[in-house]
Amino acid sequence: MEVKLRWCHLGKGQSFPRALCTAGERGVRPGRRHLGKGQLPPRAPGAVGRRGAMAAAAAMAALGRSLTAALRLPRARPGLPGLALSLYHKNLPKIETVHQVKFLHTTLSQRGLEEFFDDPGNWGEKSVKSGDSWNVKQLRGKSSEDLHKLWYVLLKEKNMLLTLEQESKRQRKPMPSPERLEKVETSMKNIDLVVREREIALRLLQTGHEKPVPGEWRHDFLGRTFWYSYKEWPIPWHLNKKHKKKRFYYLPHVNHFIRLRLEKSLRKRARQQSLERTRQKVLERKFPHIAVKSQSQ
Repeated sequence: MEVKLRWCHLGKGQSFPRALCTAGERGVRPGRRHLGKGQLPPRAPGAVGRRGAMAAAAAMAALGRSLTAALRLPRARPGLPGLALSLYHKNLPKIETVHQVKFLHTTLSQRGLEEFFDDPGNWGEKSVKSGDSWNVKQLRGKSSEDLHKLWYVLLKEKNMLLTLEQESKRQRKPMPSPERLEKVETSMKNIDLVVREREIALRLLQTGHEKPVPGEWRHDFLGRTFWYSYKEWPIPWHLNKKHKKKRFYYLPHVNHFIRLRLEKSLRKRARQQSLERTRQKVLERKFPHIAVKSQSQ
């Protein structure tokens, strides 16, 4: 039942709620009567007061329904059933999914300091099977990330072999397959060489200099050649007493000693090559089966 509030005038001998109800029920507009200054309408009886409270509550309920309808989302038309749902999803904030990324890598908890020792299955063995060392040609075909990973794998293997070597010395027993340590060291040297080659190539492409710091080849007073890196000085070179004390030249009488030094280095290299050939021949006589296998490969 819809209740309409109307302004009504109090008749003679009528209270305010009674006049409101009678005017609403009968549809009669009573005569206008004004209250004097300081006069108040008389209080309504109990039944009439309850009717006025119910009318006020109904009016507040109607006002609340109108506000709710105004704040409600626009309804979808019959031809577009997904419009209201799309508007609802547009108002929702977007939540970005967090992908699971493994930022930290640690060794297994089951193996602590045992990582520094060889596999227990190899303990007590006289020889352990191992592959060949990484050569430069193989390493040049790998990416920088793979070289970085391989370096730490070899470093871990080297620490394990050094621990095994020290433990063998302590127990005064022969180390099984000691050539593994030499293979690991050779592989690490080759990785260092390949990385240095890439750094030099990148530096030549970007700056045109082979060395990390610009400089030039110079001679000292003994005729030795060395790379001099340029430095920044706060004063000019002709006013720098420390720089003027250095000698980047040698006198003519040093040429004889330069020739002797070159002859000494050539003899040392020839002696090392001769000793290596002699050692290879001794090994071939001691282990002929190994020599045959190496020749077949």
